[in-house]
Amino acid sequence: MSSTTLTRMDLSEAVFREVGLSRNESADLVESVLTHMSDALVAGESVKISSFGTFGLRDKTARVGRNPKTGKEAPIAPRRVLTFRPSHLMKDRVAKGNKG
Repeated sequence: MSSTTLTRMDLSEAVFREVGLSRNESADLVESVLTHMSDALVAGESVKISSFGTFGLRDKTARVGRNPKTGKEAPIAPRRVLTFRPSHLMKDRVAKGNKG
């Protein structure tokens, strides 16, 4: 497994190479897309990208958890968490990548 990470800079560089925008325009485009996605999620909307997956929100209720080291109970506050469900096409593509 590779230890590299895809960054915003990598995405903007890919847009620069593939689309032909300037480096600054490419960086602005990537930033704009990520901001739009974040704003939609903050507003409680799902973000679905065809052939990639769906980003969504889930409200978790309050519960009692345990410290694994001490076994002591501790309350866990209710919270909203981000979820991602990959599309079947993405799952298949990743699975095929593991075999090669």
